[in-house]
Amino acid sequence: MTDILQGSLCGRLGSQEAPDAAIAMIDADGTVVGWTSTAQRLVGYRAEEVVGRPVSTVLSVSRHMLRDWSSTEQCLARGGWSGTATVRHRDGRALKTTLRISLLWGQDGEIHWLVSGTDIAALSSASTTGAVRDSLLTRTPIGIVVRDPDLLCAWVNDAMEHQDGIPRDERLGRRLATSLRGIEAETLEAVMQQVLKSGTTTVHECRTWPPTDPRREHAFAVSYFCLHDADGRIMGVCCMSVDVTGSQRARERLAILSEAITRIGNSLDVMQIGQELADIAVPLLADYVNVDLAESIQFGEAPFARIGPMDDRRPALRRAGMASIHPGTPESPWARGELVAVPPNSPFTKVLSSGCSYLEPVLNGSAGTWFDHDPDRARSMRENGMHSLMVVPIRTQHAFLGTAVFIRTEEPMPFQEDDLLLAEELVSRTALSLDNARQYARERSAALTLQRSLLPPRLMESTAIETASRYLPADVDNGVGGDWFDVIPLSGARTALVVGDVVGHGINAAATMGRLRTAVHTLADLDLPPDELLTHLDDTVRRLAEEDADSQDPTRVTGATCLYAVYDPVSRQCTMARAGHPPPAIIDPDGEVTFPDMPSGTPLGVGLGVPFEAVELELAEGSRLALYTDGLLENPQHDVGLGMKDLGGALAHPSRSLDDLCSSVIETLPTQSLCDDVTLLLARTHALSPCQTTCWELPSDPAVVHHARTLVTRRLTQWGLERLEASTELIISELVTNAVRHATGPIHLRLIRHQVLTCEVSDTSDTLPRLRHACTNDEGGRGLYIVAQLCRRHGARYLTSGGKTVWAEQDLELGTGTAA
Repeated sequence: MTDILQGSLCGRLGSQEAPDAAIAMIDADGTVVGWTSTAQRLVGYRAEEVVGRPVSTVLSVSRHMLRDWSSTEQCLARGGWSGTATVRHRDGRALKTTLRISLLWGQDGEIHWLVSGTDIAALSSASTTGAVRDSLLTRTPIGIVVRDPDLLCAWVNDAMEHQDGIPRDERLGRRLATSLRGIEAETLEAVMQQVLKSGTTTVHECRTWPPTDPRREHAFAVSYFCLHDADGRIMGVCCMSVDVTGSQRARERLAILSEAITRIGNSLDVMQIGQELADIAVPLLADYVNVDLAESIQFGEAPFARIGPMDDRRPALRRAGMASIHPGTPESPWARGELVAVPPNSPFTKVLSSGCSYLEPVLNGSAGTWFDHDPDRARSMRENGMHSLMVVPIRTQHAFLGTAVFIRTEEPMPFQEDDLLLAEELVSRTALSLDNARQYARERSAALTLQRSLLPPRLMESTAIETASRYLPADVDNGVGGDWFDVIPLSGARTALVVGDVVGHGINAAATMGRLRTAVHTLADLDLPPDELLTHLDDTVRRLAEEDADSQDPTRVTGATCLYAVYDPVSRQCTMARAGHPPPAIIDPDGEVTFPDMPSGTPLGVGLGVPFEAVELELAEGSRLALYTDGLLENPQHDVGLGMKDLGGALAHPSRSLDDLCSSVIETLPTQSLCDDVTLLLARTHALSPCQTTCWELPSDPAVVHHARTLVTRRLTQWGLERLEASTELIISELVTNAVRHATGPIHLRLIRHQVLTCEVSDTSDTLPRLRHACTNDEGGRGLYIVAQLCRRHGARYLTSGGKTVWAEQDLELGTGTAA
């Protein structure tokens, strides 16, 4: 009885525990005829002290009261009486108890009473409320059967017939095996034999289909305990049973929901989440489940809104998950990942238009129903014996994500309302995970779009260098970080190589990186030497930091490092400077790796005022440059020095292609558990042959302009570029004329034929020409404007030795001649 009461309380109230209940049996005259050990613990009387005596010894109930109760309609209807009463303890104390007196029927209409009581003081405060006592003592029907030592039924109450459907007349005087056929009767009689033998209380759970609800299996918790006579001997076994179907199903639902919490939503893949829902629901809730999701949410796009009842448009659904008790899921006409048709006037469209779940306990596949519009599903349902259906919308607060369909085939019981409630709870939890995955997909798509827009979509190739790169963000989920690299074409066939590293990683660092990359491009267009470029970039970082100092902008600049190198294929000179960045690795054609000794510089934005210094190196043709960020060197097991040594060993493979070498370096070095972004830029240098360049030194004399045109025309003819002669003569005339007018000393004229034709005029003046729009009456000022119209790109740069170079580039239009 204790376990029965406890189970009832657990099913209705959570986890409240009820103490042992005292049990006694009295006859119609109020004489105690049976006593239990729990009754002795409650009131202190042993069985030999109370059996055979009036119940009024311990309880203020007279024989006249019992006779009156046995004749009242209310008592007969309830099968007894319940309430609170005072019980006298053996030591004279008065105990206030919750009491239930149940009416038992014997043969020939004889009656007995079974009294069960619990000390109220021993109950928790939550259990002593009137609502609890009413639920426990009045509303909980308890079936009671008392059997003699031979297991023949001696007494039974009316509630027992409602539980197992066995009439009183077919039970009294008989063993359980006679009244209840099957293995369950043998199991229960074996339990009772054990109780009679040991004298201990035992609780057993059994299942049956009571006549009051024959379509649903019910679970009963039965408590078996012994009744003792006046001599203390066992006079029989009492069986008290309570229908715990509700609490049992509640526990099953909680178990399913608990498993759902554990298994659903561990990934951010909407298709995987849909499959997880199907896997959990089969076979715990249904024999076959399919989950169809809006095609748009897989890509992070907004789900579809509710469709109107008369709306012809139907959303595109894709089968995300399906599970069945049968191997291969034969019930599904569509494979996982395929688009699923949504027929009109079907439960699916009803769900998508109303937003409410659909329950069809018994499927009606006859003509004139929605099956007519969905022959594929109709055929599958008939062939697989689908007889009960639930369709639940997968939705957020404002939009639909899809539908979940639950079907029974082998399970004979049709779906009922409590099954629908469980399905809705499962789907509701799944919808949260799906919406999180959808938002993640949208944010990741935005982050990747940002990253792609900030990093170069492809590396610029030229006759000077060939390149390959790798980028691994520490923020693997979003794929963004603060590292960047660039290959920037410069004038005179030169190329700038850039690698930078913004402090931190993630989308905020990526936004800062985008600002700095733009600044580097702008400064590179000015053709500044590496040390001067870093000085200007340092000023930019400090200015941005000052602007963001008082704001709460999460993308504010916090600092960065940078390495900037310029390679000239004509002289094979590489000029580089760094701002707190690791030095580059140089791999000669024989595979020897060195790290040049160059000033480290301070990180950008530190504000120490220390000037940056550039170094100039001559590289052999076919040398390789490796520019990287410190994430490639970081290893918790050793310092940066050992990291550079490992990097050198990974790079010492001159026979590999640049792309293969990039992959090899990334796979060799410990970059699997990234705590910082990793960037690697490899470049193989080439040199222009002497026949691709021509240089002349000219005196500063107006008459030299004609001579310069003659030299250029002759060289273009040798290169087979006759079609460029007219435009090139005009460009050279203007540039040389400006040098003669505004500078002193010798003038240097250079032609470079690579991917474009570059014309350069150098002089000793530090004044850069400006593009002007001359007025009608102006005699000059049109020269550079004319040059701009004839070339694809033009500009000017200072020389490290003093003076400047003005240059112009033209697209090659090869003639019929051959290059020298």
